[in-house]
Amino acid sequence: MVRMSAEERRESVIRAAMTEFARGGYHGTSTEAIARRVGVSQPYLFRLFPGKKAMFLAAAERCVEDTIRTFAEASEGLHGEEALHAMANAYTRVIAERPERLMMQMQMYVAVAAAEQEGDHEFGESVRAGWMRLWDTVHLPLGADVNETTTFLAYGMLVNCLVGMGFPPEHRVWEGLYPSARAKGRLEH
Repeated sequence: MVRMSAEERRESVIRAAMTEFARGGYHGTSTEAIARRVGVSQPYLFRLFPGKKAMFLAAAERCVEDTIRTFAEASEGLHGEEALHAMANAYTRVIAERPERLMMQMQMYVAVAAAEQEGDHEFGESVRAGWMRLWDTVHLPLGADVNETTTFLAYGMLVNCLVGMGFPPEHRVWEGLYPSARAKGRLEH
């Protein structure tokens, strides 16, 4: 059996944390569940990360960076409408193939709101910084137009919510979305 390096093990913890936090949220996920998914002990987990919060923030960072990479790769060399549709279609594929990414995003926003209510601003600072990197990634391909960027991201958040709530593809809520966004409603739930 080949032994994993500490960095490889850390990567497996981040992937497991993303899956577990996507399912249970920050407060509903135990570090024991993450350790079990990875196949390590909790003490080993805490050698890699100082605590649950650090694991959550690493998973959130990975989720945001994966989404940024999806948009950047899809829009490479494209501008305007072509970039918009390419990014929307790429994101459609991601949330269909990796639904934990969508759920992790939703859990990130809930965790920020809950933490801010408790006076903890670290979650919010981290997630907002990621959101701004995401904004910048889609802003240039959309012609550096603030309205286009806002509209694209607003549609994306609406799609996230509709998919997260399980609206079927034929439901009337999808009718008002532009074609690339409507295609997201056709995802198999």
